[in-house]
Amino acid sequence: MTAIEIVGFVVSPAHAYEGRPSDGPRPVATTTPDTITIRAGHGVVGDRYAGRAAHRDAEVTLLAVEALEAVAAELGVAPFDPVAARRTILTRGLEVEALRGREFAIDAGDGPVRLGGGRPAAPCAWMDVVLAPGAHAALRGRAGIRCAALSSGTLRRGPATVTVSDDLGEPDPARAGLPHRRRTRA
Repeated sequence: MTAIEIVGFVVSPAHAYEGRPSDGPRPVATTTPDTITIRAGHGVVGDRYAGRAAHRDAEVTLLAVEALEAVAAELGVAPFDPVAARRTILTRGLEVEALRGREFAIDAGDGPVRLGGGRPAAPCAWMDVVLAPGAHAALRGRAGIRCAALSSGTLRRGPATVTVSDDLGEPDPARAGLPHRRRTRA
């Protein structure tokens, strides 16, 4: 069990970063609530990824704010607003990238919420516009992970614990972001 801090959440009914970055973000009513409700197999209630077939096994995104702090320092710019990265759950004290291909539970005081760590949440070119020039390349390999919502529950900002399941055996290559063979039709 690891003690962490949940520093924030981002919940948005639509994508703000669509189209050309030079056109600027779309005006979308993004919220940064103190609590979120996660539904198993669905995602965060009210979020753009919830219940979408294309985001099955990727309903929730997780990012360590330490990665954003490191990138800002490397680029020599002021600290970024972590909400601009638009990841669902923002943490401090958690090695997020180590959770790829692992099942884990986050408990913020209302009971554990199980998530399945999947592929990397790759940064997009928008990061050069909304964070700083060079942020897109600097965030590669540390922009967080996409997760499947395996159980339902509530998470809140503040202190939390993370428990990683060690009984899962070998991670599924598709969920760990590793190369795998696709089936082809004959």
